[in-house]
Amino acid sequence: MTEFGLPHVIAALLGYLLGSIPFGLLLTKLAGLGDIRSIGSGNIGATNVLRTGRKDLALATLLLDGGKGAVAVLLARLVSEDLTVIAGGAAILGHQFPVWLKFKGGKGVATKLGTLIAVNWMVGLGACIVWLIVAVLFRYSSLAALIATAASPFLALWLGTVPQAWLAAFAAVLVWIRHHENIRRLLKGEEPKIGKKKAAATPPA
Repeated sequence: MTEFGLPHVIAALLGYLLGSIPFGLLLTKLAGLGDIRSIGSGNIGATNVLRTGRKDLALATLLLDGGKGAVAVLLARLVSEDLTVIAGGAAILGHQFPVWLKFKGGKGVATKLGTLIAVNWMVGLGACIVWLIVAVLFRYSSLAALIATAASPFLALWLGTVPQAWLAAFAAVLVWIRHHENIRRLLKGEEPKIGKKKAAATPPA
């Protein structure tokens, strides 16, 4: 990677601002469903949006949360490939800690997957496949997200580059931190499985 400079700062700021757009909150408010933060887990991601009963809004949230990470990467790529990992990492950070919501955002799985697909589609697709396999075998959306994000740095080393692996590792640490409550419930056997009322077959965002 080249020496850090103004383009890197701009890429980071642009990525953060794109990532910080709370699509789940905006869509549910526009649909007249109130503040998504007062529903279910209080999360602004697709899984919690699904708890409103609006599958269309949950799908839109999932795609938009993933898409904003991808857009940040693609815009950075117009300038330099070196900037993609910075913009992507900043987008994930922006989703999880948006300044507009007092730094209380989503869990970042959808944004990370969208980012990885844009940075290196093979790594992103590999992470999605890992998520799907774990979800089918164990029926825990959160466990699938945790394992998929933990696997992504190794997928990046295998299928991508070292900077991409660093991005995947950075995102994995953030995702695991934001899943601390899910980890606690998994260890206690209290985490709801996919298909039950408080769970959904989409990665938490």
